[in-house]
Amino acid sequence: MADLRPFARRFRFLKLLRASLVLGALYDVAFAALMVAVPGLLAKAFGLPLPPRFYLWLIAVLLVMLAALYLEAARDPRRYSAIIRVAIGGRLLGALALGSAAFLGPSLSGLWPAAAADAAFGLAHALFWLPSRG
Repeated sequence: MADLRPFARRFRFLKLLRASLVLGALYDVAFAALMVAVPGLLAKAFGLPLPPRFYLWLIAVLLVMLAALYLEAARDPRRYSAIIRVAIGGRLLGALALGSAAFLGPSLSGLWPAAAADAAFGLAHALFWLPSRG
């Protein structure tokens, strides 16, 4: 009888990967909605200056587009593995950029939570994707 444990392990990581991608998509859509609906609330919560609404709307559109790609990758991770690689790299680079801004500009210290969230998503995607590839 064949040992199915490696397949079960890969399947478990694949389910976790899909969940992390869906959560990442929901996170991005929630931020996009808040940027459009109540931008002042986000600015106050993170202690950041409020940029012109046009920039927030543009970022919101990009976040919704990213969320759609995350959901597509969650639906079929093997077919859309390039999206997953971009998601991992993008989240980790986003964490680095946000963390650097928060570190270098004390007035931007409100970015630490967003940097931590990006790092957590990037690491989760990577930790769940790599073992599921086998």
